[in-house]
Amino acid sequence: MTEVSAPLADIGAVEEPLDLVRLSLDERIYVKLRGDRELRGVLHAYDGHLNMVMGEVEETITIVDVNEETLEEVIRTVKRSFEMLFVRGDGVILVSPPSRN
Repeated sequence: MTEVSAPLADIGAVEEPLDLVRLSLDERIYVKLRGDRELRGVLHAYDGHLNMVMGEVEETITIVDVNEETLEEVIRTVKRSFEMLFVRGDGVILVSPPSRN
């Protein structure tokens, strides 16, 4: 009797958490970092620690200041752009792949 082998796993299948990141290579992704920082850019490379190299990056930093006279919180955002950026994985909270319709 001959065994029928199972079909090869789909190349685009997500079986492990980092597979989702692998499928996002050369795509625009969203990364949330510690310290109220967010990045949007193209993922060029990553490793198992979630260190990433991103291109065409827009960073958004949310800053909460307290007005000392009124004690009200004043929220402001600062945006910066980078042609290329290395992201250290220990600061990563969330990685969101591009939406696939």
